[in-house]
Amino acid sequence: MSHPRSSSWLSSVLTTTLLLVMFHPVALAEVAWEEDGWLRTSYAQERLALGDEFGCYGMPDLSWDNDPGAVADACRRYVTERLNASRWGPSPLSIYTPATLTMADHTKVASQGFPVHGDNTGLDDTAWHSFDDVPVDLWDWYNLGRRGGSLEKGMASLESLETAVEQGGLINLYWVGRINDATVRHDRDVVAYLDAEPDVWFTTWGEAWSSWSAKRCYEFTHEVEQVGNGSVLRFESLLTDACTAASEGLAWNVPLTWLIDTEGQVVEGVTSNGLSLPSIEHERRSMEGWWQQPDGVLVLSVVNGHPVDIHFAESDVSYDVLGQATFFNNRSAAVTVAGHQTTDLFTWSKRFLDATEIRFTWLLQPRLADGVHGWIPYAVLGVGFLTVVGMLGVLGREGIGPLANIGINHASVKSLSSGALERSLDADDASESDWRKGNG
Repeated sequence: MSHPRSSSWLSSVLTTTLLLVMFHPVALAEVAWEEDGWLRTSYAQERLALGDEFGCYGMPDLSWDNDPGAVADACRRYVTERLNASRWGPSPLSIYTPATLTMADHTKVASQGFPVHGDNTGLDDTAWHSFDDVPVDLWDWYNLGRRGGSLEKGMASLESLETAVEQGGLINLYWVGRINDATVRHDRDVVAYLDAEPDVWFTTWGEAWSSWSAKRCYEFTHEVEQVGNGSVLRFESLLTDACTAASEGLAWNVPLTWLIDTEGQVVEGVTSNGLSLPSIEHERRSMEGWWQQPDGVLVLSVVNGHPVDIHFAESDVSYDVLGQATFFNNRSAAVTVAGHQTTDLFTWSKRFLDATEIRFTWLLQPRLADGVHGWIPYAVLGVGFLTVVGMLGVLGREGIGPLANIGINHASVKSLSSGALERSLDADDASESDWRKGNG
């Protein structure tokens, strides 16, 4: 006879197993896809070094409408188990979301560590759908706009892109490297225009969000010290717990551009730990450095927690820290390209490796495994379901598990039938004995 506690514990385990087989969506997805092998190679590391970002697009056989949180969680793990999301941070910040999701769904996605959702997601709150659609709240980034059109030849519009760049703000272009079995060609005129445009910042979704987030909360220190016949302004953009918490600990520590009015005094150089920072006068990709505009304003790009010394020839220095520029290097427009549904990094990116400074946000998705049909995951579900039910049935016959009552009832009927038969045989024997006595 089984112990009641053991039976109860085993029942709970088997019931839980059954529910997991029936309802866990990741179990279905993992049999249906294969990874992009390029993500584990030096080629992907080269893209990171150039400033590209890796985000998420989706997972095969996981439905956005059924469980957006499960899609976001599985896709986040798909990225982090293979490479860093950016040179600025390991965890992905950017994800594609369809226009069918509600704000509650977007909140679930954000809880998985994704503050940037794009693009044109259909929500009322928006970010950068136009040049003056400047995001204010965190949830504005749940509906990142698509501006400037596409890089695809035949779909791109150089005129609309030029207009967007002239207007300013964040410009987010669309790109896909392959449609079914056809490789997509890019518009060389659009790429050539962007490469020749000096007043743009080439960035990515997560980098742009991190830079924006740093403007919501910041602290800095500054002081002047006379050194010889000149003077040194010591400046540091601080890395604080309070500001880290304001972005929920998600923002990458990217270079922030500070504007300092030196009131006509010439900056001789900027150093950090005795090493000179480079000039970034013509730079269009995020990095640390400095330059001085013709109006005398110092443009200083540094990450938080990195103190610098600004050197002047004059001993009596006046200055004013004006604050942070809207975009890196005080550019008037920011440009990013989102590579949608990137199932093969090499196919999506090879033509842009050395030819352009444009930066890409690669929204990754595993591809369907060769020979996998849509019914296979559900066959796996059916086999798992029947296996567990079979186990429960066998144990139920022994009086164990959630099907124990059925097993006991069946055993009782069997026992009853056997007992009735035994009594009938005993009666027949008694009758025969009495007959023999009466005729003896």
